[in-house]
Amino acid sequence: MQSEATLVLESTARSGVMARIQDYAELTKPRITALVVLTTYVGFHLGAVAPFGWAYVAHLLLGTAFTCGGTSALNQWWERDRDARMRRTAERPLPAGRMSADHALAFGVGLSIAGLAELALFVNLMAALVTAVTLVIYVFIYTPLKTRTWLCTVVGAVPGALPPVIGWAAARGTLDASAWSLFAIMFVWQLPHFYAIAWMYREDYARGGFPMLPVVDPSGRATTRHIVAWSLALVPASLLPAMLGVAGAWYATGAVVLGLAFVALAATLAAHCSLPHAKRVFLGSIVYLPVLFGLLVLDKLPLS
Repeated sequence: MQSEATLVLESTARSGVMARIQDYAELTKPRITALVVLTTYVGFHLGAVAPFGWAYVAHLLLGTAFTCGGTSALNQWWERDRDARMRRTAERPLPAGRMSADHALAFGVGLSIAGLAELALFVNLMAALVTAVTLVIYVFIYTPLKTRTWLCTVVGAVPGALPPVIGWAAARGTLDASAWSLFAIMFVWQLPHFYAIAWMYREDYARGGFPMLPVVDPSGRATTRHIVAWSLALVPASLLPAMLGVAGAWYATGAVVLGLAFVALAATLAAHCSLPHAKRVFLGSIVYLPVLFGLLVLDKLPLS
């Protein structure tokens, strides 16, 4: 019969293993990875013209998740010193000292390579190529730009908009205007979404040395102008799939209603320039995207 001391040691060891697993999971930014996987599937579903086996879809989503998780780990490895200065990121595994930089780097590189290999071997080269471009822009262009200019948000919206394009490439093996219409929606949506986040955490971003737009715009006037402008641009961008025959009239009607509601939130923020209204824009953006893509999936038209 095991002694009480042995049981305590085993329990402690199990807790340590679980804590380490949780730290590695945190490196992958699970919520962002989940959004990437979801929007990748939306692009795949809309682009598919014939049935695909479950294994093919699983390889697509797993390869995308691995690459996204590895990319996020590499981003945290790069920004570990600045993350330590920010309250909302100080408890991440690297700034908190729970993981070495070398382990995080190896994990990020290994996971990214595994994801790209899975896409190249079991999906197709076009999907793997678009995913690789996503990684390169996010890690090697967007991440260093975050410390130099507020325009990094526009650059960062490019890799953030590519997941549905990856899905379309997996379904078709090629890219066309319909694929880029999905890119346009994601690209435009991210800008009011992330400007609202940057407003909510602008003091934290300032401590970390990230010159986000709300940091260099203390009055908030420039930030709200950008949020309103991009929210307005989201209305015509959201109609592109209907114009290209990807979805029908129900989707188009819903897109207009959602777009105008989002513009109203942005306009209210511009009128008040307050943190509570920035939070409402952020929450509105969180509701907007899944509802819009849900309508898009439900109202998909037959494609040739």
